[in-house]
Amino acid sequence: MTLSLVPATEPVAPDSPYRSYVYAYPHKSSYRPFGRRPLLADLWRDEDVRALSLYLHIPFCEMRCGFCNLFTRSTPPAAQVAAYLDAFERQARTVAEVLPEGAGFARAALGGGTPTYLEADELARVYDVLESAFGLDLTAVPMSVETSPATATDDRLAVLEARGVTRVSMGVQSFIDSEAHAAGRPQRRAEVDRALAAIRAHTTADLNVDLIYGIDRQDERTWAYSLDTALEHEPEEIYLYPLYVRPLTGLGRRGGSWDDHRLGLYRQGRDHLREHGYEQVSMRMFRRTDAPSVEGPEYCCQTDGMVGLGCGARSYTASTHYSFDYAVGVGRVRSIIDDYTGRDPADFAHAEVGFVLDEDERRRRHLLQSLLRAEGMDTAGYTARFGGRPRDDFPGLFAALDRRGWVAGDATERIVLTEEGLAHSDAIGPLFFSERVNALMAEYEAR
Repeated sequence: MTLSLVPATEPVAPDSPYRSYVYAYPHKSSYRPFGRRPLLADLWRDEDVRALSLYLHIPFCEMRCGFCNLFTRSTPPAAQVAAYLDAFERQARTVAEVLPEGAGFARAALGGGTPTYLEADELARVYDVLESAFGLDLTAVPMSVETSPATATDDRLAVLEARGVTRVSMGVQSFIDSEAHAAGRPQRRAEVDRALAAIRAHTTADLNVDLIYGIDRQDERTWAYSLDTALEHEPEEIYLYPLYVRPLTGLGRRGGSWDDHRLGLYRQGRDHLREHGYEQVSMRMFRRTDAPSVEGPEYCCQTDGMVGLGCGARSYTASTHYSFDYAVGVGRVRSIIDDYTGRDPADFAHAEVGFVLDEDERRRRHLLQSLLRAEGMDTAGYTARFGGRPRDDFPGLFAALDRRGWVAGDATERIVLTEEGLAHSDAIGPLFFSERVNALMAEYEAR
């Protein structure tokens, strides 16, 4: 599960630790249609394509969770799934043709939605298309796949294992049925247990478990229960997500603020995982310290040089981010999927909507990608890339972090957030948004 950045319906105080989850900058709500649709061949011509990331978005789920604002449709008709896979194949072959010679891939991911909503034979087809179109052996590329309790079946997992999956991520959210239901996820604990056991039995992949804190009537005792139950499965990774309530989601009409409660549960979860052998990588991500080292590039949901396939995917060159249209509401999502499935191969050779990053935006993006990680930002790497120094380029912003005690000391080699700073990552991220991005996001109408 990945929750994206969209303004919440709850009133957000200026000093709230939960202003916006920043996992991608700029967010899709700042994208706009290109006046003249650029050719992908032009966007990628001068890029370093030797170690790209490949991402395929499957916009289907067996249900729509109450907190979800991702681009997805629940229980689509089989004909639409088949049409989507046909369109994905047309797009993959077109994109592979326009990439510069020598393009190679260092990592790959299937996300959504829920990729394992597809049947086993459909999953196998996805792998076949990717390998055929891009000349890949995906067993040699680190591959992350998202799944769900209902769709982590033996036959689907067998396909993933045979094709070399290295990471399987499942959104459990809570091991207490009543809490899961309160978050709009009508799952059963027995199904969750079965799915986690199946992942361990049928794959050798790293396991990631997502949990949510801040659910109605969740308290320290029930939160500890979910944490301890997750630990029984010894996942290599655990993500702890605060509950956000956003427009056009199933929980979107709820009001009120519960910042102190969420922050307390975050600290409880952070300390509990540390005590049980997990290293904090970011505000949300924790990795087991005795887990085998990741081979190849670490899984990342956004990086320069990403080729996105599917109508909900984004692609990133060094200066241009592009995708298809973006929506959350059910009706608009369906129309975008219908538009995607009706396109011919030549149409996939152009970018649709996007955002062109100038030098200032690239600096901000680099800061957000590195500063919000526990290891912090290497200032020498920043200087080598941009010529300046972070504190000189953004003196006012770093002064604000210093005043709040969110930056550790005055380190010159590496800028690292304090423990409290890391806890306030969702307040720090928006501070670095440019005026241009803030204005575009403010005028975006959720649909």
